[in-house]
Amino acid sequence: MASQEYLDKMQLRQNFRNLWHTSLMDTIQADFPYCCFAFWCAPCASYLLRKRALYNDMSRYVCCAGYLPCSGRCGESRCPEFCLGTEVLLCFGNSVASTRFLLQDEFNIQTTQCDNCIIGFMFCLQQIACIFSIVAMIVGSDEIQQASQLLSCLADAVYCSVCACMQTQHKIEMDKRDGMFGPPVMAVPPIQQMSRIDQPLPPAVGYPPQPSYGQPYGYPPPAQAQGYPPAGYPPAGYPPSGYPPAGYPR
Repeated sequence: MASQEYLDKMQLRQNFRNLWHTSLMDTIQADFPYCCFAFWCAPCASYLLRKRALYNDMSRYVCCAGYLPCSGRCGESRCPEFCLGTEVLLCFGNSVASTRFLLQDEFNIQTTQCDNCIIGFMFCLQQIACIFSIVAMIVGSDEIQQASQLLSCLADAVYCSVCACMQTQHKIEMDKRDGMFGPPVMAVPPIQQMSRIDQPLPPAVGYPPQPSYGQPYGYPPPAQAQGYPPAGYPPAGYPPSGYPPAGYPR
């Protein structure tokens, strides 16, 4: 049941309409210093980005952002900082992916085809390196062993590079969210307070009080309308004397 729910979420992300502020190919150019930091200190960057994605409110932390079956079962509520540190050290790949899914679901961001190709190439290269290592262990050939080692080094380099670019992409997106590139993105208000952003609210004064729901407008009737007809009606001298006029047919 949970696996089907995760598959449904993955299918839903394919229909998101927004794009990342910076693609994976442009992250190095967009923020080179942070990309270097994410490459050499990857777990630290993952820790800081997850905390920032949660608006620095660690009471909202759930292991792997709630996207894995173990989420919510690791005692996160008692010591979220320790649990997050354990996650980024022992499950680094999942920590990066979870932060990515968290941002995508919050801002309806899709993953472009180019990003999918880069991430897919990274995974395929790791699988090929693993297969070569198994074959080299079974056959015992020195040439295959050397080839498997080269592939493993290449796969690790690609993995670290792609993860660094992904984390830089997340950081730039949160810079955009926090208004570093312009006006900050407004957070979604609670459902009972939602209104159109482009529709100004009326001033607090100058408008008559509105009736409560379920009552017609003007109910109950105003005080001056009570006791109808009003006192002094009809006015004095009405109808005039001699009415109807003489000769008027009866």
